[in-house]
Amino acid sequence: MAWWVWATAGLLLLGAELFVPVDFFVFFLGVAALGVSGAAATGLVATTSAQLLLFSVLAVVAMFGLRGPLVARLRRTQDMGVGVETLVGEMAVLLSPLAPGDMAKVELRGTTWSARSEHGEPLPAGRRCRVQRVEGLVLWVRPE
Repeated sequence: MAWWVWATAGLLLLGAELFVPVDFFVFFLGVAALGVSGAAATGLVATTSAQLLLFSVLAVVAMFGLRGPLVARLRRTQDMGVGVETLVGEMAVLLSPLAPGDMAKVELRGTTWSARSEHGEPLPAGRRCRVQRVEGLVLWVRPE
């Protein structure tokens, strides 16, 4: 087959990966087809049977060698957490004085939050505090 047939098939398979949720199987078939296209264009494989054999080998090697690490990396980045629990341990700045048992406003990551403190003394505005825990949309802080 001509190299451009493999290139077209590879691009179609890569495009199909966007619409078919099969967890990267079609992607590696597309990569293998593009690899055969490059080999056919340079003259490394000339016969159709050699091209089909190379396609099979490239697809299996890519799927078993690269799919696991790629899927694991994508799942790891999805599990990193983007909720309010990631605020624990961060530094916030008091925007208003905070009396014991009262609520005040703090600035954290460019956003204003409500905050409480279990600390026994009042904290002045501008004081840096570390987030101890998050309850709903209230940050519990301690002075730094």
